[in-house]
Amino acid sequence: MMYAVIDLETTGGTPANEAITEIAIYKYDGQQIVDQFISLVNPQRPIDWYVQKLTGINNKMLRRAPKFYEVAKRVVEITEGCVIVAHNAAFDYRVLHKEFDRLGYNFERPKLCTVKLSKELIPGLPSYSLGKLCKSLHIPLSDRHRAFSDALATVTLFEMILNKQRNLSDRIEMPKTQKNKNKINKDIVKIIDELPAKKGVFYLYNKYDQLISVNYTRNIKQKINKIFLANNPKSLDLQKQFSKIDFELIKGNLISRVISWHYKHQYNPVFSPCTKKKYSEEHLFLNNNMLLIDKGHYTGENSIIYIENQKVIGYGFFELAWQKQDLDTLKKRLTPVEDHPYLHKIIQDYLDKYQIEEIIRLDQN
Repeated sequence: MMYAVIDLETTGGTPANEAITEIAIYKYDGQQIVDQFISLVNPQRPIDWYVQKLTGINNKMLRRAPKFYEVAKRVVEITEGCVIVAHNAAFDYRVLHKEFDRLGYNFERPKLCTVKLSKELIPGLPSYSLGKLCKSLHIPLSDRHRAFSDALATVTLFEMILNKQRNLSDRIEMPKTQKNKNKINKDIVKIIDELPAKKGVFYLYNKYDQLISVNYTRNIKQKINKIFLANNPKSLDLQKQFSKIDFELIKGNLISRVISWHYKHQYNPVFSPCTKKKYSEEHLFLNNNMLLIDKGHYTGENSIIYIENQKVIGYGFFELAWQKQDLDTLKKRLTPVEDHPYLHKIIQDYLDKYQIEEIIRLDQN
């Protein structure tokens, strides 16, 4: 039997809001450690002061640490086919399960608790907290309340337990349900690993090169990771149909929204259909004729949205040296879009809330 001995450090706070700050996993075959994963984790929320004092892990240490979604696949892979082993397993398992819930993934593994096993198989000790238990059993524990050290001590403790009782199958706590367990295809894992954690627009295609999903996001890797970790019927169906992905890295947020709308409206992809085709509420722009200029794909390039007589004519990308006065040439190089009231709403709502680099008004007064 294979075991994944785990220890977590967290932000503290209420169970609903706590998040992982450090994770350590030692894959153990009952005789030796065969794999391991240790990492600080950026919880994207502050750590309670008493936890900082207890663990020595502070907010500054975690600023450059990976976020949980960036290590989630590694956690899935190293624990696949394993029994989770932890000291007070209910706590570690609950926190880990909660982190995966936030990603839409149903993480379920059988588990063993070394607190329960120690009380049963090594009775009569004054305390069964990990620190005092290690002291009583002369188990090395150098950095108490750090995941890598506590997990390693738990491996040694578990080895002692196995020496006393080799067959623990009747003590294993099974997950409440094993239904619809989501396993990520290895080819998909490789694709996700190679995606950039940057903003832009992504396009998912089936094996017939049909567009099945398109969207803009601030983090392509995170968004795609979340889609393929999700365990709902729609996501599972998408995963079955998915064949390849394409993406554009775009610095400008407004142009990303416009491009996403354009592809949804034109192709109506099955997993991100254009549900606003019949939208008819009128949204008038402040100017009849204007150019909306913002960031492009890279530094040194602009995105441009062209509006003429209150209609969105098209969009494009141009080097900074383009001639603003040459509108005829500009229009020829645009990607045309079908003007639509909901496209007006997307643009106007964005302009009401955010700034873009420049608005060139072409109205003649």
